[in-house]
Amino acid sequence: MYMPEHDTILSEVIAAYDFPETLLGTVRYGSGHINDTFCLVCQPKEGKAIRFILQGLSKAAFPRQEELMENFIGVTSHLRKKIESAGGDPMRETLNLVPTRDGKSYYTDATGKVWRLTHYVENTVCLQKATPELFEASARAFGRFQLLLQDYPAHTLHEPIVNFHNTEDRFAKFLAAVEADKLGRAKDVEAEIRFAMERRDDCSVAVNALREGKLPLRVTHNDTKLNNVLIDEATMEGICIIDLDTTMPGLSIYDFGDSIRFGANHSAEDEKDLSKVNFDIELFKRYTRGFLEGAQGSLTDAELEYLPWGAKLMTLECGIRFLTDYLDGDHYFRIHYPEQNLDRCRTQFKLVSDMENSWAQMHEIVKEISGKEQL
Repeated sequence: MYMPEHDTILSEVIAAYDFPETLLGTVRYGSGHINDTFCLVCQPKEGKAIRFILQGLSKAAFPRQEELMENFIGVTSHLRKKIESAGGDPMRETLNLVPTRDGKSYYTDATGKVWRLTHYVENTVCLQKATPELFEASARAFGRFQLLLQDYPAHTLHEPIVNFHNTEDRFAKFLAAVEADKLGRAKDVEAEIRFAMERRDDCSVAVNALREGKLPLRVTHNDTKLNNVLIDEATMEGICIIDLDTTMPGLSIYDFGDSIRFGANHSAEDEKDLSKVNFDIELFKRYTRGFLEGAQGSLTDAELEYLPWGAKLMTLECGIRFLTDYLDGDHYFRIHYPEQNLDRCRTQFKLVSDMENSWAQMHEIVKEISGKEQL
């Protein structure tokens, strides 16, 4: 929530920009919990009202805000060029920054917080729940994101969150939490600890493939949920990827896998009844089809081969993170009851088990859709 003094800050930020004619109003916008997001409505002398999205970046979540904005500017500039060369509409198919009065790409307020203003993408919706058709549409959008950025020098990007998907580092932090056992909870979660320990080697699969040059370093979004794709109201296709704050160097299988973790099941993340938590192989198939359609052959054979690993590793990593936080005292993930992180951990581990039981089928689906029988 905004504190009273933020009204002064907001006025300061708005004054840093030139708006067309009359600024009619400013309202909070969206369902995000990290950044401060507002929709600004302006009325020119002629024509329809014009909308903008103003975002103040969270200093707690993103302490290196200038580096984050360097990533944002570099990636969106690259996307605009690619979209233009393909005959698309860069004003609808990527985010576009509005410069400040003095020509800067963003504004830093009196407290040191960074704000950015982007054009509102009209005639689109941002949805929270996916039908199978929308899940596949989001897959095409994220696959196309990989296609358009395949030649971007990923190594030049900053890491807004260091080691975000370094599964070895996540496992090391988990081991430290087990060893410290700050709240004496380890004795009550022996089954969950054992589950993670039995998959220790799995946590090195992707990072080893990157070290050995099997998997290429890519630009990755790292939050590939449906609500980070703007859906065109007319076609119900994903046309613009938003929330680029966690864009950084990574592996394409991470973006693929996190979507599967989040979308290829029908349960709540903290579902207590694990019989209701099931990996949906048909949704996996639909997402795989959409992702590869969007990527249009830009993924290497090794990336295709490792797609099932992306799904398993992102789910395993998430479960390990929930378990680590539970052992540490629930400092990272917000909880609404004492065992919520443990419940979250258990749902992720159930999905991992389901994926392991469907392992051969997952690989066959990738082979069938990609047409690469040699994988």
